[in-house]
Amino acid sequence: MTSARTDMLARLRGSIERIEGHDDTVRFDRVALGHSEADTVLQGGLMRGALHEVFALETRQIGAATGFVSGIAQRLSRGRPLFWIRQDFVAREAGALAMTGLKELGLDPRCIVLVQAADHEMALRVGADALACDALGAVVLDLWGEVRAFDLVASRKYTLAAQSSGVSCVMLRTSALPMVSTAETRWVVQAAPSPEVAPWEAWGVPILDAQLVRNRHGMTGRWIMEWKCDECLFRETWSRTDETDSQSVAAAPADRPHQAPARPQRRVARRA
Repeated sequence: MTSARTDMLARLRGSIERIEGHDDTVRFDRVALGHSEADTVLQGGLMRGALHEVFALETRQIGAATGFVSGIAQRLSRGRPLFWIRQDFVAREAGALAMTGLKELGLDPRCIVLVQAADHEMALRVGADALACDALGAVVLDLWGEVRAFDLVASRKYTLAAQSSGVSCVMLRTSALPMVSTAETRWVVQAAPSPEVAPWEAWGVPILDAQLVRNRHGMTGRWIMEWKCDECLFRETWSRTDETDSQSVAAAPADRPHQAPARPQRRVARRA
């Protein structure tokens, strides 16, 4: 019995060492975000078949963090089903996920499986089972607050499961502080001001302040990103201030100079 336990511990240590090292990560490719500077720091993009963490440190930033998670999950899934596990308390505090909103961001609602979990323990159990299904493209775990059950040991199990199946795992944490884990990357995301838009546009483009606070195999950084809904890519932000107005205008009349007044001067008759 003692020998069997020793062998099992040795195998677990070997697996953990492979996770911590660089040699075992070359099996999986990287998916570019589209933002050139961020992709350079990430050595080509986010690694598939790995664990990634995204934090919304305040409740009011959950919309921005959810949008960022939607974007990277769409990139990581590559057309395969996206399995989204959401703790019930998140929906009570921040509202339900709207499939119409995800569709506007470029995601296909037909490829999204949304599961509601009563608490974080159930969410973690469902997430572990989902990561074992290699037919999925990515698994999103949407949790609220501090989760004691997700400690260093649990994160190692999730990393091993993601590496074994090749399914990427993205953890969205709201109102929680980053803790020690085996995550490949860790992000802190908040909303950023959108550039000025034309009067006839209903709202601005999605602009995010994304800070990479952990990168296991490289540097960190902070960028202002724009999510391109049609291209499903993150891009550098741009401004309209230096661009000409693209709204169509009426052509100048051909029978008078361009600088002529639009209304002729009215003549007033005067008595002699």
